[in-house]
Order: sequence, then C-alpha cells, then structure tokens
Amino acid sequence: MRDKTQPNSAGPGDRLIRAGVIVFFVGALATLVTVAPLLLGTEPFPTFMFGLSMLMAVGFLIAGAGILRSVAAGRRQAREAAPGASR
Repeated sequence: MRDKTQPNSAGPGDRLIRAGVIVFFVGALATLVTVAPLLLGTEPFPTFMFGLSMLMAVGFLIAGAGILRSVAAGRRQAREAAPGASR
C-alpha cells in the first residue's frame, strides 16, 4: 500500500532548512567578498560588511531549527503509528 505523502510535498521544517541554506550561502559570499581585499592587499571594506559575514551563523541556526523540527515531527509520527502506544 502506498504512503499518502506525496514525494514532492514539504514536510515540517523543510522550509526552514531551505531558508537557512540560502542565508548561509549569502553569508559565505559576504565572507569571501570581505576577506578578498585583505588577501589582495587593497583597502578593506567598511565594518558593516564584517557584520554581513555573521549571516553564515544565522543561516546555520535557522537550518538547525528546521532539522530539529523535522526530527520532532518524525518522532511524533512514529509514536502515533506504534501499536499499543499509550503515552
């Protein structure tokens, strides 16, 4: 018997993971742009550019929250499907 979930449907936490990956890569790009002048010997960017590098950490946290949400939903679904679960 086929599962009722479609293969292309988004589960809980999937959007958070995708958003976190996008934010992480924007932060990684900002880090590369910020570090490049230091390696090339040119004038460094303003200080706020270093703040944009923090988007890597923010994206990592967002994706981590999505993973935790997905794990919690999977555990909840497994607990409901277990025979004789009386919790």
